[in-house]
Amino acid sequence: MSEALSPKPAVFNETRVRVRYAETDQMGVVYHSNYFIWFEIGRVELLRQFGFSYKQMETDDQCFIAVVDARCRYRAPARYDDEIIVRTRLKNARESVVHFAYELERVGDGLLLAEGETTHIVTNAEMKIVALPEKYIKVFRAAVGR
Repeated sequence: MSEALSPKPAVFNETRVRVRYAETDQMGVVYHSNYFIWFEIGRVELLRQFGFSYKQMETDDQCFIAVVDARCRYRAPARYDDEIIVRTRLKNARESVVHFAYELERVGDGLLLAEGETTHIVTNAEMKIVALPEKYIKVFRAAVGR
């Protein structure tokens, strides 16, 4: 296969977090909602890797990406003081919909702890659906290999 025709690998970000005691429940296992916080950490860092931030999108372009669907498949428990890799990639981007995918892996043994996805709609400050500005859609499409 020629270089020009080979599919481009998906761009992803890896961010590390350490489980804090406050994130665990009575059994010493990370409480389920914290996984979604870690997904957000990964998503924010992926955008930074792309060269912009959520804050820039909001302040410079009045462009907000609101979560409309969030899913998590828990595979194994994370516990206090575990170091976790949050692996985030852009799964798909259309004019006014953005879809991210996540994997959480424990550092040390490489165990997959969870997989997730979030879907976002693009809105303005009044929560009206709008198209992503061209400067963002170009970066997003390149990241998913289009």
